[in-house]
Amino acid sequence: MTDLDVVVVGGRCAGSPLAVMLARRGLRVCVVDKSEFPSETLSTHVIQPSGVAILERHGMLDAIVAAGAVLVNRFTFVTDHARIDTGIDAYEFEAPALSMRRVTLDHLLVEAAVAAGAEVRTGTRATGLIWDGDRVAGVETAQGPLRARLVVGADGRNSTVAGLVGAPEYYVAPPGRLFAWAYFEDVREAEGRLRLGSLGDLAYVACPTDAGLYLAAVCPPMEEKDAFLSAREDNFETGLEAWPELFDLLAGAKRVGPIRVMGNWRGYFREATGPGWVLLGDAGHFKDPSPAQGMADALRHAERLADVVAAGLGGEADLDEGLRRWWRWRDEDGYEMHWFSTDIGEPGSVPLADQVICDLAEDDEATEGLLRVLNHDIPPSGLFTPRRIGRAAARVARERPGEVPAMAREIATEARKQLDRTLQRRARRRRLRV
Repeated sequence: MTDLDVVVVGGRCAGSPLAVMLARRGLRVCVVDKSEFPSETLSTHVIQPSGVAILERHGMLDAIVAAGAVLVNRFTFVTDHARIDTGIDAYEFEAPALSMRRVTLDHLLVEAAVAAGAEVRTGTRATGLIWDGDRVAGVETAQGPLRARLVVGADGRNSTVAGLVGAPEYYVAPPGRLFAWAYFEDVREAEGRLRLGSLGDLAYVACPTDAGLYLAAVCPPMEEKDAFLSAREDNFETGLEAWPELFDLLAGAKRVGPIRVMGNWRGYFREATGPGWVLLGDAGHFKDPSPAQGMADALRHAERLADVVAAGLGGEADLDEGLRRWWRWRDEDGYEMHWFSTDIGEPGSVPLADQVICDLAEDDEATEGLLRVLNHDIPPSGLFTPRRIGRAAARVARERPGEVPAMAREIATEARKQLDRTLQRRARRRRLRV
């Protein structure tokens, strides 16, 4: 006999919001997570307005704001040749952008799932799946089995559920950078400004967050991982010094806790569903974290998945077919941003890309367009059009002729990448139509 409608493995920013949405529809939901909360995980900390709007729609936002989430109201993006500095007007979007550490946010989301009526079992590891023929029918845990009509794997990059069902990966992207980050207190920052930087071989992410702390990340090329980690403290400090704006901001501040790193990662999509199971959040798709997309993606995908699951388990639609349609939508939704994130995370000299950013900085409408790309309102191709790229190439040739050979190599490399990606995409679309 089925005891539950849904078991969600993983209770962070994908699993707990899904549990909230399903439990409020009257479904019997149990969330299991191997972690005890509060606990940390990698994050750029910024929730784009599209994700904040979902938290508000489902009654989870008030507690997050009350717990000290920082309003992100300015955006700065700096490269070797360009600087974009603009406000983020909440009235122009559905909601504001917010910054909060995952140690705080995920705990609040778990509490929201409990308040919505879901059963939540923390400190509970999923050890296997229950099968009914070729269909997943529940989860084995150290505390006993949990039978359910659907198992949702929302358990992150190293997903147990994905491994147990053998979900293959595709659109795999190698990691461009090592992410090294730390928190600081007593930072004199009057605004909730998200800073992204790409200077020389280093990339940066910096933003104030809850509890009066400030996040600063230094991201060297992955090929320098071993050298960086061999003297982590010194190299992190040297990296901060290489962006004087950020270094000056942190002058007099005190670092709180260790320098954390993420060096074992890759970008990917995973096959998202099969009989009795579906993957959500990082379990099904992960990309370069630099443009701060992960939490908003998890929330947007969870909201759409909740509608599909409720209709399928309520007998209004075929569950398996609905999940397959959701999978196809997820891939289309994430495809361009996946490669955009990969490309901006790659180290190296890119004079054409730098010039495109210079041109955006000179155009208020285009600058707002970049914010809308980051909020998933428009795809990257809607901003980075062939015409815009052509104008930038002509400007490089006219104003920086010495960089033309490097630009030619950049264009050739990009053309090869686009051809390979197009062929992969066609193959995936044929497979999904079968």
